[in-house]
Amino acid sequence: MDAQSRGRADEIDPADQWVLNPRTGNYELRLDRSAAQQQRSVAAPRRRSSARPGAPAAPKTPSPAVPGPRRGEGPPGRRGGSPRKGGGGGGGRRKKILVITGGTLAFLLVGGSLGAYLYYNHLNGNLKVTDVGDAGTGGFKKDQPINILVIGTDKRSGAGNEGYGDAESVGHADTTILFHVSKDRSNATALSIPRDLITNIPACPTKQPDGSTKTIPGEKGTRFNISLGQEGRDPGCTMRTVKEITGVTVDHFMMVDFNAVKVLSTAVGGVPVCVEKAVDDKDSKLKLDAGEHRLQGEQALAFVRTRHAFANGSDLDRIKTQQQFLGSMMREMKSKETLTSPKKFFSLAEAATKSLNVDSGIGSIDKLTDLAGELKDMNLKNITFTTLPVLDNPAEPEGKKATVVIEHKSADPLLKMIQGDVSLTEVEQKEQAAKDAADAEAKSKADALLQGNRAPAGDVRVDVYNGGGPGGSASTTLTWLQNSKGVNKASNRGNAPAKVDTTQLEYAPNQADQARALADMMGLPATALKMGSADAAPKTPMKLTLGADFKGAGVSMTAPQKAPEDIQRVEADKAVCAK
Repeated sequence: MDAQSRGRADEIDPADQWVLNPRTGNYELRLDRSAAQQQRSVAAPRRRSSARPGAPAAPKTPSPAVPGPRRGEGPPGRRGGSPRKGGGGGGGRRKKILVITGGTLAFLLVGGSLGAYLYYNHLNGNLKVTDVGDAGTGGFKKDQPINILVIGTDKRSGAGNEGYGDAESVGHADTTILFHVSKDRSNATALSIPRDLITNIPACPTKQPDGSTKTIPGEKGTRFNISLGQEGRDPGCTMRTVKEITGVTVDHFMMVDFNAVKVLSTAVGGVPVCVEKAVDDKDSKLKLDAGEHRLQGEQALAFVRTRHAFANGSDLDRIKTQQQFLGSMMREMKSKETLTSPKKFFSLAEAATKSLNVDSGIGSIDKLTDLAGELKDMNLKNITFTTLPVLDNPAEPEGKKATVVIEHKSADPLLKMIQGDVSLTEVEQKEQAAKDAADAEAKSKADALLQGNRAPAGDVRVDVYNGGGPGGSASTTLTWLQNSKGVNKASNRGNAPAKVDTTQLEYAPNQADQARALADMMGLPATALKMGSADAAPKTPMKLTLGADFKGAGVSMTAPQKAPEDIQRVEADKAVCAK
């Protein structure tokens, strides 16, 4: 229903208020007068206004810069406009416009990018926000990697979803992706964590409705998916569990439910998928002929839920299908058809913000926009989906394998690459050349720290602090250094004054030979070595602070530069048929 048939100037659909400004080429939201009045003033400026008494009068002359609104090109079915002041007809309305050119709001859900002009106050009110305390960093730094935990819960919320069974469930961490964005914003790794992974869930402080905090006890040797929902666990509990599994500190979380798949796939006009063979899965209700399809709504949800349609019907194969779907959705969001359609912009903005539950660190459009700005220029070919390497749980009998455990041979180097901010993407030489040139000087200086003479183990003096490693790390490291490496002049100093994400070795220029020796013993990367500006006095120890990346004495912290050959991975720009 348009503004004229409703008859109220202050109940106008925002879709009718977005107009093209020919001077800038941008669509702009005009709230100072009704869309109906704008249209009439442009089409027939001398015609008497038919607005009801008390409504603001139309201007006597139309604006020459902005033409009338384009019907059907705006946010779907929402009422907007500023409230009228008093009963008078002369008060102007304040315009609130947030312009995000090449923005990435939907990207924050699924790893794609979305350019849109967002109606600030309206969209801000759509967001659901959860306070997860110190489970995450609460922010991100522009010169550091960004880690976002994307959680898909199987909670049956939303119209039409109660029919999927377990309607009263509070939900689990059904689909979980650790989205690691590189320090230079050139690439990203999307690591899927299987829901049936056996792991330890740490104790989790959670905020209660009355403002108090309740600590939910941890569990050892249990399924990863119960880190959310069960026993009252919030997304912060899943963030803490992911850190324990991966050694990566999560900055923020974003959580969606079944409904998000339906509304986002519909808002983008359907997501292209390909299946190698005909599918008829009675459990998910997915029925497709072999070949290509464009799915939205219920069909899209059935595609990402199916466990029996492809490969051997396991959850690991469902993860691959979900990654293919997300990659396709990302390509669709970045396509010309989406980027040139204001209607799709606004539909996506509506769907994304209504579907999102986020932490308070990004709990506003302002903060999401800052985050989106960090990601907007990333090329899809530099976004790699992969899955944490696992194997069947050996504790379960043959024929009854229901859970998995980490396969450390492949998982450990993969996680070290993420911790060390090493890309999984095979970036083209010509693109890498520019980055290499810029990094050459810094890399040369870092490598130089590890060149030169090494001091004998007996001459190495170091104080060891635990700044984020497992409990007792300073003590076990001291024992290892003394008994296995002959570093007899080392001391355990207990916990560091503050936690650090990465292990650091601080030393003076005249201790460089000791630093090199200790770095070799412990497998420290050049980036862990922090040289001071002044020489140290004789017998002064260096300072070794074990960070969150520390896994144990003798475990190298140097990230491999190439991913294990056997890991599953696919770039987001590649279309893959489900098998």
